[in-house]
Amino acid sequence: MSQATVKTPLSGWGRYPVVDAVLARPERYLELQQWAAQASLARGMGRAYGDAAISASGTTVLTSRLNRFLAFDADTGVLRAEAGVTLDEILQVVMPQGWFLPVTPGTRYVTLGGAVAADVHGKNHHHVGSFSAFVTGIELFTSTGQFHCSAIENADIFHATVGGMGMTGLIGEVTLQLRRIHNDRLQVQHVPAPDLATVLELMADPARDDEYTVAWIDCLASGAALGRSVFMRGHHASREEGGETLSAPLPARRRLPVDLPAFVLNRASVSAFNGLYYRREGARQQPFLSGVAPFFYPLDGIRDWNRLYGKPGFVQYQFVLPHETARDGLTAVLGRLAQSGNASFLAVLKRLGEQGPGLLSFPMPGYTLALDLPLRSGTLTLLDTLDVLVSDFGGRVYLAKDARLAAAALPAMYPNLSAWQALRSRLDPDGLFVSALGRRLEMC
Repeated sequence: MSQATVKTPLSGWGRYPVVDAVLARPERYLELQQWAAQASLARGMGRAYGDAAISASGTTVLTSRLNRFLAFDADTGVLRAEAGVTLDEILQVVMPQGWFLPVTPGTRYVTLGGAVAADVHGKNHHHVGSFSAFVTGIELFTSTGQFHCSAIENADIFHATVGGMGMTGLIGEVTLQLRRIHNDRLQVQHVPAPDLATVLELMADPARDDEYTVAWIDCLASGAALGRSVFMRGHHASREEGGETLSAPLPARRRLPVDLPAFVLNRASVSAFNGLYYRREGARQQPFLSGVAPFFYPLDGIRDWNRLYGKPGFVQYQFVLPHETARDGLTAVLGRLAQSGNASFLAVLKRLGEQGPGLLSFPMPGYTLALDLPLRSGTLTLLDTLDVLVSDFGGRVYLAKDARLAAAALPAMYPNLSAWQALRSRLDPDGLFVSALGRRLEMC
Protein backbone atom coordinates (compact mmCIF):
# COMPACT_ATOMS: atom_id res chain seq x y z
CA MET A 1 0.00 0.00 0.00
CA SER A 2 1.15 3.51 -0.82
CA GLN A 3 0.20 6.06 1.80
CA ALA A 4 1.14 9.60 2.68
CA THR A 5 0.94 10.25 6.42
CA VAL A 6 1.11 14.03 6.03
CA LYS A 7 -2.29 15.67 6.11
CA THR A 8 -3.32 17.54 2.99
CA PRO A 9 -6.03 20.23 2.78
CA LEU A 10 -8.87 18.72 0.78
CA SER A 11 -12.29 19.90 -0.33
CA GLY A 12 -15.08 18.95 -2.68
CA TRP A 13 -15.85 20.58 -6.01
CA GLY A 14 -17.35 23.63 -4.31
CA ARG A 15 -14.02 24.19 -2.50
CA TYR A 16 -15.86 24.50 0.81
CA PRO A 17 -15.35 23.27 3.47
CA VAL A 18 -11.62 22.48 3.50
CA VAL A 19 -10.66 19.45 5.62
CA ASP A 20 -7.19 18.19 6.52
CA ALA A 21 -7.00 14.64 5.13
CA VAL A 22 -4.58 11.74 4.98
CA LEU A 23 -4.50 10.39 1.41
CA ALA A 24 -3.62 7.05 -0.17
CA ARG A 25 -3.73 5.97 -3.81
CA PRO A 26 -3.82 2.19 -4.21
CA GLU A 27 -2.36 0.79 -7.41
CA ARG A 28 -4.08 -2.60 -7.36
CA TYR A 29 -7.65 -3.69 -6.83
CA LEU A 30 -6.82 -6.20 -4.08
CA GLU A 31 -5.36 -3.41 -1.93
CA LEU A 32 -8.97 -2.44 -1.15
CA GLN A 33 -9.14 -5.46 1.15
CA GLN A 34 -6.38 -3.95 3.27
CA TRP A 35 -7.95 -0.50 3.38
CA ALA A 36 -11.31 -2.00 4.34
CA ALA A 37 -9.73 -3.29 7.56
CA GLN A 38 -8.97 0.22 8.80
CA ALA A 39 -10.62 3.64 9.00
CA SER A 40 -10.98 4.80 5.40
CA LEU A 41 -13.33 6.25 2.80
CA ALA A 42 -13.22 6.02 -1.00
CA ARG A 43 -12.89 9.16 -3.12
CA GLY A 44 -13.17 9.19 -6.89
CA MET A 45 -12.94 12.42 -8.90
CA GLY A 46 -13.88 14.63 -5.94
CA ARG A 47 -16.99 15.96 -7.67
CA ALA A 48 -19.19 15.74 -4.58
CA TYR A 49 -19.60 19.42 -3.82
CA GLY A 50 -19.03 19.44 -0.06
CA ASP A 51 -17.36 17.09 2.43
CA ALA A 52 -18.96 13.79 1.40
CA ALA A 53 -15.81 12.21 -0.10
CA ILE A 54 -13.36 12.88 2.74
CA SER A 55 -12.73 10.46 5.61
CA ALA A 56 -13.63 11.92 9.00
CA SER A 57 -10.78 10.32 10.95
CA GLY A 58 -9.02 7.82 8.70
CA THR A 59 -7.49 7.65 5.24
CA THR A 60 -9.17 9.04 2.16
CA VAL A 61 -8.54 6.37 -0.49
CA LEU A 62 -8.17 7.79 -4.00
CA THR A 63 -9.57 5.33 -6.56
CA SER A 64 -8.34 7.01 -9.73
CA ARG A 65 -5.94 4.16 -10.57
CA LEU A 66 -8.54 1.46 -9.96
CA ASN A 67 -10.13 2.18 -13.32
CA ARG A 68 -9.97 -1.02 -15.32
CA PHE A 69 -12.70 -2.34 -17.58
CA LEU A 70 -13.32 -5.95 -16.59
CA ALA A 71 -15.93 -7.02 -19.17
CA PHE A 72 -18.18 -5.46 -21.77
CA ASP A 73 -20.72 -7.28 -23.93
CA ALA A 74 -21.35 -5.12 -27.00
CA ASP A 75 -24.43 -7.20 -27.86
CA THR A 76 -26.25 -6.82 -24.55
CA GLY A 77 -24.72 -3.58 -23.23
CA VAL A 78 -23.66 -5.07 -19.90
CA LEU A 79 -20.51 -3.46 -18.51
CA ARG A 80 -18.44 -4.59 -15.50
CA ALA A 81 -15.68 -2.27 -14.35
CA GLU A 82 -13.68 -1.17 -11.33
CA ALA A 83 -15.25 1.62 -9.32
CA GLY A 84 -12.58 4.17 -10.29
CA VAL A 85 -13.63 4.21 -13.96
CA THR A 86 -15.20 7.56 -14.86
CA LEU A 87 -18.41 8.00 -16.80
CA ASP A 88 -16.37 9.78 -19.46
CA GLU A 89 -14.07 6.78 -19.82
CA ILE A 90 -17.15 4.59 -20.21
CA LEU A 91 -18.59 6.86 -22.91
CA GLN A 92 -15.32 6.82 -24.85
CA VAL A 93 -15.55 3.03 -25.10
CA VAL A 94 -19.26 2.33 -25.46
CA MET A 95 -20.65 5.19 -27.55
CA PRO A 96 -18.82 4.18 -30.74
CA GLN A 97 -20.44 0.76 -30.27
CA GLY A 98 -23.96 2.18 -29.98
CA TRP A 99 -24.45 2.36 -26.19
CA PHE A 100 -25.01 5.15 -23.70
CA LEU A 101 -25.41 5.59 -19.95
CA PRO A 102 -28.98 4.78 -18.84
CA VAL A 103 -28.83 7.65 -16.33
CA THR A 104 -26.29 10.45 -16.20
CA PRO A 105 -25.75 13.41 -13.88
CA GLY A 106 -24.68 16.84 -15.11
CA THR A 107 -20.99 15.93 -15.36
CA ARG A 108 -19.27 12.96 -16.97
CA TYR A 109 -16.26 13.37 -14.69
CA VAL A 110 -17.56 11.26 -11.82
CA THR A 111 -16.55 7.68 -11.12
CA LEU A 112 -18.72 4.62 -11.36
CA GLY A 113 -18.36 4.10 -7.61
CA GLY A 114 -19.31 7.71 -6.92
CA ALA A 115 -22.39 7.44 -9.13
CA VAL A 116 -23.50 4.42 -7.08
CA ALA A 117 -22.67 5.97 -3.70
CA ALA A 118 -24.70 9.08 -4.50
CA ASP A 119 -27.30 7.13 -6.54
CA VAL A 120 -27.17 9.92 -9.09
CA HIS A 121 -30.16 10.92 -11.16
CA GLY A 122 -30.61 12.73 -14.45
CA LYS A 123 -33.07 14.51 -16.70
CA ASN A 124 -34.94 11.23 -17.28
CA HIS A 125 -35.64 10.32 -13.65
CA HIS A 126 -39.39 10.79 -14.05
CA HIS A 127 -39.30 7.92 -16.57
CA VAL A 128 -36.55 5.51 -15.50
CA GLY A 129 -35.47 6.34 -11.94
CA SER A 130 -31.95 6.70 -10.54
CA PHE A 131 -28.61 5.17 -11.52
CA SER A 132 -29.13 2.22 -9.17
CA ALA A 133 -32.09 0.99 -11.22
CA PHE A 134 -29.54 -0.16 -13.82
CA VAL A 135 -26.86 -1.48 -11.48
CA THR A 136 -27.01 -5.29 -11.54
CA GLY A 137 -24.09 -5.95 -9.19
CA ILE A 138 -21.74 -4.32 -6.69
CA GLU A 139 -18.61 -5.77 -5.10
CA LEU A 140 -18.31 -4.23 -1.64
CA PHE A 141 -15.32 -4.45 0.73
CA THR A 142 -16.11 -4.06 4.43
CA SER A 143 -14.30 -4.83 7.67
CA THR A 144 -16.60 -7.83 8.14
CA GLY A 145 -16.04 -9.33 4.71
CA GLN A 146 -16.40 -8.93 0.97
CA PHE A 147 -19.95 -8.94 -0.39
CA HIS A 148 -21.48 -9.21 -3.81
CA CYS A 149 -24.82 -7.47 -3.73
CA SER A 150 -27.62 -6.52 -6.08
CA ALA A 151 -31.35 -5.87 -5.93
CA ILE A 152 -31.72 -9.67 -5.68
CA GLU A 153 -28.62 -10.91 -3.85
CA ASN A 154 -27.87 -9.36 -0.44
CA ALA A 155 -30.54 -6.82 -1.33
CA ASP A 156 -30.45 -5.14 2.08
CA ILE A 157 -26.74 -4.33 1.64
CA PHE A 158 -27.40 -3.13 -1.91
CA HIS A 159 -30.19 -0.78 -0.78
CA ALA A 160 -27.99 0.67 1.96
CA THR A 161 -25.02 1.14 -0.39
CA VAL A 162 -26.79 2.89 -3.30
CA GLY A 163 -27.20 6.42 -2.02
CA GLY A 164 -25.23 5.51 1.13
CA MET A 165 -22.50 8.06 0.32
CA GLY A 166 -19.69 5.50 0.63
CA MET A 167 -20.27 4.78 4.30
CA THR A 168 -21.18 1.08 4.02
CA GLY A 169 -17.73 0.10 2.74
CA LEU A 170 -15.39 0.45 -0.23
CA ILE A 171 -17.07 -0.17 -3.58
CA GLY A 172 -14.67 -2.26 -5.64
CA GLU A 173 -16.48 -2.95 -8.90
CA VAL A 174 -19.87 -2.32 -10.48
CA THR A 175 -21.92 -4.08 -13.16
CA LEU A 176 -24.13 -1.74 -15.17
CA GLN A 177 -26.77 -2.22 -17.87
CA LEU A 178 -26.34 0.39 -20.61
CA ARG A 179 -28.95 1.61 -23.12
CA ARG A 180 -28.93 1.48 -26.92
CA ILE A 181 -28.55 4.58 -29.08
CA HIS A 182 -28.57 4.98 -32.86
CA ASN A 183 -26.23 7.99 -33.05
CA ASP A 184 -24.56 10.67 -30.95
CA ARG A 185 -27.30 13.26 -31.45
CA LEU A 186 -30.33 14.37 -29.44
CA GLN A 187 -33.46 15.96 -30.81
CA VAL A 188 -34.07 19.00 -28.56
CA GLN A 189 -36.63 21.76 -28.24
CA HIS A 190 -36.76 24.82 -25.98
CA VAL A 191 -39.85 26.64 -24.71
CA PRO A 192 -39.67 29.96 -22.82
CA ALA A 193 -41.80 30.20 -19.68
CA PRO A 194 -42.48 33.69 -18.29
CA ASP A 195 -43.04 32.52 -14.70
CA LEU A 196 -42.94 29.57 -12.33
CA ALA A 197 -46.56 28.52 -12.84
CA THR A 198 -46.01 28.23 -16.59
CA VAL A 199 -42.86 26.11 -16.36
CA LEU A 200 -44.49 23.73 -13.88
CA GLU A 201 -47.44 23.36 -16.24
CA LEU A 202 -45.06 22.61 -19.12
CA MET A 203 -43.20 19.98 -17.11
CA ALA A 204 -46.44 18.28 -16.03
CA ASP A 205 -48.06 18.35 -19.49
CA PRO A 206 -47.98 14.87 -21.10
CA ALA A 207 -48.03 16.50 -24.53
CA ARG A 208 -44.80 18.37 -23.70
CA ASP A 209 -43.06 15.41 -22.07
CA ASP A 210 -40.04 13.72 -23.59
CA GLU A 211 -37.33 11.23 -22.66
CA TYR A 212 -35.39 14.02 -20.98
CA THR A 213 -36.82 17.23 -19.53
CA VAL A 214 -35.23 20.04 -17.54
CA ALA A 215 -35.66 23.77 -17.01
CA TRP A 216 -33.19 26.58 -16.42
CA ILE A 217 -34.58 29.13 -13.95
CA ASP A 218 -33.69 32.79 -13.53
CA CYS A 219 -33.38 33.01 -9.74
CA LEU A 220 -33.07 36.79 -9.73
CA ALA A 221 -36.38 37.40 -11.50
CA SER A 222 -39.06 38.67 -9.16
CA GLY A 223 -42.62 39.94 -9.09
CA ALA A 224 -44.72 38.71 -12.01
CA ALA A 225 -41.58 37.18 -13.57
CA LEU A 226 -40.71 35.08 -10.50
CA GLY A 227 -39.39 31.75 -11.74
CA ARG A 228 -39.12 32.71 -15.41
CA SER A 229 -37.51 29.78 -17.15
CA VAL A 230 -36.50 28.01 -20.31
CA PHE A 231 -38.04 24.54 -20.49
CA MET A 232 -35.89 22.09 -22.43
CA ARG A 233 -36.95 18.67 -23.66
CA GLY A 234 -35.16 16.10 -25.77
CA HIS A 235 -34.60 12.47 -26.73
CA HIS A 236 -31.93 10.38 -28.36
CA ALA A 237 -32.37 10.93 -32.07
CA SER A 238 -33.56 8.13 -34.33
CA ARG A 239 -31.56 7.21 -37.42
CA GLU A 240 -33.98 9.29 -39.46
CA GLU A 241 -33.51 12.31 -37.20
CA GLY A 242 -29.79 12.17 -36.50
CA GLY A 243 -28.06 9.75 -38.86
CA GLU A 244 -25.70 6.98 -37.74
CA THR A 245 -22.54 8.79 -36.57
CA LEU A 246 -21.39 7.47 -33.19
CA SER A 247 -18.66 9.54 -31.57
CA ALA A 248 -17.91 10.03 -27.88
CA PRO A 249 -17.72 13.60 -26.52
CA LEU A 250 -14.37 15.32 -26.91
CA PRO A 251 -12.41 16.62 -23.90
CA ALA A 252 -12.78 20.26 -22.97
CA ARG A 253 -10.49 22.58 -24.91
CA ARG A 254 -10.89 25.56 -22.59
CA ARG A 255 -9.70 25.89 -19.02
CA LEU A 256 -10.34 28.57 -16.43
CA PRO A 257 -6.70 29.31 -15.52
CA VAL A 258 -7.23 31.54 -12.47
CA ASP A 259 -9.71 32.18 -9.69
CA LEU A 260 -11.99 35.01 -10.73
CA PRO A 261 -12.25 37.95 -8.32
CA ALA A 262 -15.27 37.69 -6.04
CA PHE A 263 -16.78 40.94 -7.36
CA VAL A 264 -17.26 39.50 -10.87
CA LEU A 265 -20.35 37.55 -9.82
CA ASN A 266 -22.71 40.19 -8.51
CA ARG A 267 -26.40 40.89 -8.86
CA ALA A 268 -25.92 43.18 -11.86
CA SER A 269 -23.63 40.86 -13.84
CA VAL A 270 -25.69 37.76 -13.16
CA SER A 271 -28.94 39.57 -13.91
CA ALA A 272 -27.52 40.67 -17.27
CA PHE A 273 -26.36 37.11 -18.03
CA ASN A 274 -29.74 35.67 -17.06
CA GLY A 275 -31.61 38.10 -19.28
CA LEU A 276 -29.38 37.27 -22.25
CA TYR A 277 -29.65 33.52 -21.64
CA TYR A 278 -33.45 33.67 -21.35
CA ARG A 279 -33.78 35.51 -24.65
CA ARG A 280 -31.20 33.44 -26.54
CA GLU A 281 -32.20 29.95 -25.40
CA GLY A 282 -35.91 30.72 -25.23
CA ALA A 283 -35.83 31.67 -28.91
CA ARG A 284 -34.80 28.11 -29.94
CA GLN A 285 -38.39 26.91 -30.14
CA GLN A 286 -38.03 24.81 -33.27
CA PRO A 287 -36.62 21.27 -32.80
CA PHE A 288 -32.87 21.07 -33.36
CA LEU A 289 -30.10 18.50 -33.07
CA SER A 290 -27.65 18.70 -30.18
CA GLY A 291 -24.54 16.79 -29.27
CA VAL A 292 -24.30 14.77 -26.07
CA ALA A 293 -21.86 17.18 -24.39
CA PRO A 294 -23.85 20.44 -24.68
CA PHE A 295 -27.12 18.75 -23.73
CA PHE A 296 -25.98 16.67 -20.76
CA TYR A 297 -22.67 18.24 -19.74
CA PRO A 298 -22.56 21.97 -20.58
CA LEU A 299 -20.24 22.88 -17.70
CA ASP A 300 -17.76 20.14 -18.64
CA GLY A 301 -16.90 22.33 -21.61
CA ILE A 302 -14.66 24.41 -19.33
CA ARG A 303 -12.13 22.60 -17.17
CA ASP A 304 -11.84 23.87 -13.59
CA TRP A 305 -15.05 25.86 -13.98
CA ASN A 306 -15.40 25.90 -10.19
CA ARG A 307 -12.75 28.65 -10.16
CA LEU A 308 -15.45 30.91 -11.56
CA TYR A 309 -16.55 31.53 -7.97
CA GLY A 310 -13.16 32.72 -6.73
CA LYS A 311 -11.04 31.50 -3.85
CA PRO A 312 -13.86 31.40 -1.27
CA GLY A 313 -15.65 28.81 -3.40
CA PHE A 314 -19.37 28.16 -3.62
CA VAL A 315 -22.09 25.99 -2.20
CA GLN A 316 -24.42 23.97 -4.36
CA TYR A 317 -27.83 23.64 -2.77
CA GLN A 318 -30.16 21.02 -4.20
CA PHE A 319 -33.50 20.02 -2.72
CA VAL A 320 -36.63 18.19 -3.76
CA LEU A 321 -40.24 18.99 -2.88
CA PRO A 322 -43.21 16.61 -3.29
CA HIS A 323 -45.77 17.35 -6.00
CA GLU A 324 -48.44 18.55 -3.60
CA THR A 325 -46.26 21.32 -2.11
CA ALA A 326 -43.85 22.01 -4.97
CA ARG A 327 -45.50 25.12 -6.39
CA ASP A 328 -45.89 26.89 -3.04
CA GLY A 329 -42.50 25.70 -1.81
CA LEU A 330 -40.64 26.77 -4.93
CA THR A 331 -42.42 30.13 -4.87
CA ALA A 332 -41.25 30.65 -1.28
CA VAL A 333 -37.65 29.61 -2.03
CA LEU A 334 -37.36 31.64 -5.23
CA GLY A 335 -38.90 34.64 -3.53
CA ARG A 336 -36.36 34.41 -0.72
CA LEU A 337 -33.50 34.08 -3.22
CA ALA A 338 -34.66 37.04 -5.30
CA GLN A 339 -35.01 39.11 -2.14
CA SER A 340 -31.50 38.20 -1.00
CA GLY A 341 -29.93 39.07 -4.35
CA ASN A 342 -27.58 36.12 -4.09
CA ALA A 343 -26.15 35.71 -7.57
CA SER A 344 -27.00 32.18 -8.69
CA PHE A 345 -26.93 31.95 -12.46
CA LEU A 346 -26.81 28.14 -12.45
CA ALA A 347 -30.27 27.03 -11.39
CA VAL A 348 -31.78 23.83 -12.77
CA LEU A 349 -35.26 22.44 -12.18
CA LYS A 350 -36.06 18.78 -12.86
CA ARG A 351 -39.12 16.62 -12.42
CA LEU A 352 -38.49 13.45 -10.40
CA GLY A 353 -40.38 10.17 -10.53
CA GLU A 354 -40.98 7.40 -8.04
CA GLN A 355 -38.67 6.95 -5.09
CA GLY A 356 -36.31 4.02 -5.49
CA PRO A 357 -35.45 1.37 -2.89
CA GLY A 358 -32.17 2.98 -1.79
CA LEU A 359 -32.56 3.81 1.89
CA LEU A 360 -30.84 7.19 1.57
CA SER A 361 -31.45 7.86 -2.13
CA PHE A 362 -32.38 11.48 -2.69
CA PRO A 363 -35.20 11.49 -5.27
CA MET A 364 -38.88 11.44 -4.39
CA PRO A 365 -41.86 12.17 -6.66
CA GLY A 366 -41.88 15.92 -7.20
CA TYR A 367 -39.52 18.65 -8.37
CA THR A 368 -35.88 19.27 -7.56
CA LEU A 369 -34.07 22.59 -7.84
CA ALA A 370 -30.27 22.87 -7.84
CA LEU A 371 -28.55 26.19 -7.15
CA ASP A 372 -24.91 27.29 -7.21
CA LEU A 373 -24.40 30.08 -4.67
CA PRO A 374 -21.09 31.95 -4.29
CA LEU A 375 -19.81 31.73 -0.74
CA ARG A 376 -20.21 35.26 0.53
CA SER A 377 -21.15 36.94 3.77
CA GLY A 378 -24.70 35.81 4.48
CA THR A 379 -24.75 32.80 2.14
CA LEU A 380 -24.78 30.17 4.91
CA THR A 381 -27.42 32.10 6.88
CA LEU A 382 -29.56 32.25 3.74
CA LEU A 383 -29.26 28.49 3.31
CA ASP A 384 -30.28 27.92 6.92
CA THR A 385 -33.45 29.83 6.07
CA LEU A 386 -34.00 27.70 2.96
CA ASP A 387 -33.53 24.51 5.02
CA VAL A 388 -36.51 25.52 7.15
CA LEU A 389 -38.64 26.17 4.07
CA VAL A 390 -37.66 22.87 2.44
CA SER A 391 -38.43 20.94 5.62
CA ASP A 392 -41.74 22.75 6.19
CA PHE A 393 -42.85 21.83 2.67
CA GLY A 394 -41.93 18.17 3.16
CA GLY A 395 -38.73 18.14 1.12
CA ARG A 396 -35.14 17.04 1.55
CA VAL A 397 -31.61 18.20 0.69
CA TYR A 398 -29.31 16.16 -1.56
CA LEU A 399 -26.37 14.83 0.46
CA ALA A 400 -24.02 14.62 -2.52
CA LYS A 401 -24.30 18.40 -2.88
CA ASP A 402 -24.42 19.29 0.81
CA ALA A 403 -21.67 21.15 2.68
CA ARG A 404 -23.40 22.63 5.72
CA LEU A 405 -26.77 21.07 6.64
CA ALA A 406 -27.43 20.76 10.39
CA ALA A 407 -27.65 17.25 11.85
CA ALA A 408 -31.02 17.96 13.45
CA ALA A 409 -32.64 18.42 10.03
CA LEU A 410 -31.67 14.99 8.67
CA PRO A 411 -34.12 12.51 10.28
CA ALA A 412 -37.21 14.33 9.02
CA MET A 413 -35.77 14.65 5.53
CA TYR A 414 -34.68 11.00 5.34
CA PRO A 415 -37.25 8.82 7.14
CA ASN A 416 -35.26 5.63 6.39
CA LEU A 417 -32.20 6.99 8.21
CA SER A 418 -32.56 4.75 11.27
CA ALA A 419 -32.95 1.62 9.10
CA TRP A 420 -29.82 2.61 7.17
CA GLN A 421 -27.91 3.25 10.39
CA ALA A 422 -28.84 -0.18 11.77
CA LEU A 423 -27.66 -1.98 8.64
CA ARG A 424 -24.51 0.15 8.40
CA SER A 425 -23.65 -0.74 12.00
CA ARG A 426 -23.91 -4.43 11.12
CA LEU A 427 -21.60 -4.00 8.13
CA ASP A 428 -19.21 -1.67 9.95
CA PRO A 429 -19.42 -2.40 13.69
CA ASP A 430 -16.19 -0.52 14.39
CA GLY A 431 -17.28 2.66 12.60
CA LEU A 432 -14.45 2.69 10.07
CA PHE A 433 -16.24 4.15 7.04
CA VAL A 434 -17.29 7.61 8.19
CA SER A 435 -17.05 10.68 5.99
CA ALA A 436 -16.69 14.26 7.17
CA LEU A 437 -20.29 14.71 6.02
CA GLY A 438 -21.38 11.67 8.05
CA ARG A 439 -19.62 13.00 11.14
CA ARG A 440 -21.12 16.47 10.72
CA LEU A 441 -24.63 15.08 10.26
CA GLU A 442 -24.18 12.59 13.11
CA MET A 443 -25.10 9.72 10.79
CA CYS A 444 -22.57 7.29 12.26
